[in-house]
Order: sequence, then structure tokens, then C-alpha cells
Amino acid sequence: MSELFENEQKQSMTREQAAARLREIADQLSRQNEVRVVQGGRDVVVAVPDRVELEVEVEVEQGGTSELEISLSW
Repeated sequence: MSELFENEQKQSMTREQAAARLREIADQLSRQNEVRVVQGGRDVVVAVPDRVELEVEVEVEQGGTSELEISLSW
């Protein structure tokens, strides 16, 4: 089955900007039960059910490189 839409964004920003983006996503989930993605003139709204699977993964490597990955699926 092929995907109808896929959007992956990677940006460099301040920690505060990243926190603000996460808050924006969280607000969409809690208030509207959906997430809206706008890219290249395309506006996609993804409905999110009442129950989701949340996965949080933290990786810390030698040399100071770290990664926090947050995944929601349904």
C-alpha cells in the first residue's frame, strides 16, 4: 500500500523554538483532535483518534551527540 502523503522536515532552531513547535503540535492534538501540516502550498489535515500509541526514545552517545525521538501512531 503506497502512502498518500509523507512530510519529513529537519530544521536547525533554538531549544525554545523547538519547545514552541512541540507545544503547537500538542495544542492541535488536545483541542482539535487533528494535526495540520502545510508544505509547498499543500494543506493536509490528519485526524487523530482518542487513543494513540506514544513512543519516546532517548539516545546518548559518546562525544556529546544525543537524540530524543517522539513518535505517535494509531
